[in-house]
This record gives sequence, C-alpha cells and structure tokens, in this order.
Amino acid sequence: MRARLCVLVSGRGRNLRALHAACADGRIDADLVRVVSNRPDAAAVSFAREQGIEAVVVDNREFGTRMAFDAALGDAIAAADPDWIALAGFMRVLSDGLVQRFAGRMLNVHPSLLPRHRGLHTHRAVMAAGEREHGASVHFVSPELDSGPVIIQGRCSVTADDDEDTLAQRVLETVELRIYPQAVAWACAGRLRWRGRSAVLDDRALTRPLDLTSLEEGF
Repeated sequence: MRARLCVLVSGRGRNLRALHAACADGRIDADLVRVVSNRPDAAAVSFAREQGIEAVVVDNREFGTRMAFDAALGDAIAAADPDWIALAGFMRVLSDGLVQRFAGRMLNVHPSLLPRHRGLHTHRAVMAAGEREHGASVHFVSPELDSGPVIIQGRCSVTADDDEDTLAQRVLETVELRIYPQAVAWACAGRLRWRGRSAVLDDRALTRPLDLTSLEEGF
C-alpha cells in the first residue's frame, strides 16, 4: 500500500514540486494527499490546486496565540491521515506539542550543513563567516529547532562571486531538490525511521549523515 504524504509549505513550492514529481513518477512510493500552508498567497498552494492536490490554508495571522494556531495546524495535518509529513519551506517554528503529536513521522530540509547555522538566514551566515562550503541537510523534526537526527546532507562550493541569492539558488538546485525526494522516498518505502538519537536506514543506525554519493538511481 502506498504511503500517505502531507507537505507543509509557506512559499514558492520548489521542494513541493520536486516531491510531487517524484510521487508521480514512482520514485517516491506515496500519494501526496494534502498540502497545508500558513499563507493563503503562497505560490505552492496555487501549484497544489492546479495539480488536483487538496490544499488547506491555516493562516497564522488569524489566531491569537501560537497554541491555538498549532492546534489548528495539527488538526489540518491529522485530517489527511498521513504516514509522513514533509516540511518544505514551512516558515513557522513548531511547538513542542505539535512535534510530539507527529513524532518520528516529520521530516525537514534545511539549507545548511547541520549542526552549523540552525534557523534563518543561513546563506548570509555562511558568507559572513567566509566559509567556502555550504549545503543542505534533511533531518527528522524534533522539538529543538533544526536539531533532530540528520539523515543526508549535500555540499556545494561558495565562490568569490556569490551573493545570498546565487548561493541560495545553487544550494536549492544542486542539493535540496535531490536529497529531499530521496529521503522522503526512503521514509515512504518503510526503510527510514528514528530510533533513540539516530536516524536508522535499512535497520542500520547512521553514525554520520549520508551524502550525495548515497543517492539512488533517479535522484
């Protein structure tokens, strides 16, 4: 039976498009059953509806407290009865209670080589630090921001001509759009889980994140 996948979005939806394409062509053994956004004007919402995917908006601006928003967001996710939830540019910090509600079933792609540069503005931070290498990581979502077990990372160079925009684009196109569908494919195939403090792939605890050489054919 194919897994049920719910994707959380806030923006353009580039990672959503990659996940949708991988579900459509069979690389991810899942049905993308619902997209949930906190922004009604997100391009990702329009894309989902164009593809015939149910898209639900839970606008954080309509709630008086974070607790109320997270409760509504959690209900919108749960209503899709998902096996896995993928955060794809979802720009809200989730409460501990919401993370625990879906513990071990929620993945995120973050544009840095975790544990370096958690949180926002990672491309700016890399450039400010004069680093010559950047990348992205897929990890399990934990209550502590960007701190769950890392599954896979990819690296790319920072050039002298880069600005934040060019660096962000390189990380997205050469790393994120490859490693995120792969990690979600492992999850939906029943090959990936969280055990103790580690990500476990094919019953093997990962002592360090996998890298681009671990990508399977098609990714």
